[in-house]
Amino acid sequence: MIYVSRKEHFNAAHKLYNPAWSKEKNETVFGPCANENWHGHNFDLIITVKGMPDPETGFVIDLKKLSTLIRSRVIERVDHKNLNLDVDFLEGKMASCENIVFEFWKILFPGVKEIAPNATLHAIKLYETPRNYVEYFGE
Repeated sequence: MIYVSRKEHFNAAHKLYNPAWSKEKNETVFGPCANENWHGHNFDLIITVKGMPDPETGFVIDLKKLSTLIRSRVIERVDHKNLNLDVDFLEGKMASCENIVFEFWKILFPGVKEIAPNATLHAIKLYETPRNYVEYFGE
């Protein structure tokens, strides 16, 4: 099995805040991430696809097509947005990195199959900061 990855980047704001809790509890649990005026990140997104190379192209997946897929289905919908307010697929969900990668998976999994029928989405890694990231490998 060969693993191929593509890194993309986006900027977005969000707030971690549970409306069922008091302001004090939110601040205790989420700290500065509960700032009522939001906060932003320079996110790095790494998508990894696995499969065997196509005998005609030598590719597991055409990285130009993968980049176009990621940009059109995810990046354009989240870049320079408020993840809590502006992103339809996060509506009603806590805008944590854990939930974000889960929603990205649901969007990208079928798209990878469309552009590379013999490959599959293997992992999504989302860096919120250079030191904090979340990985998701599907169900």
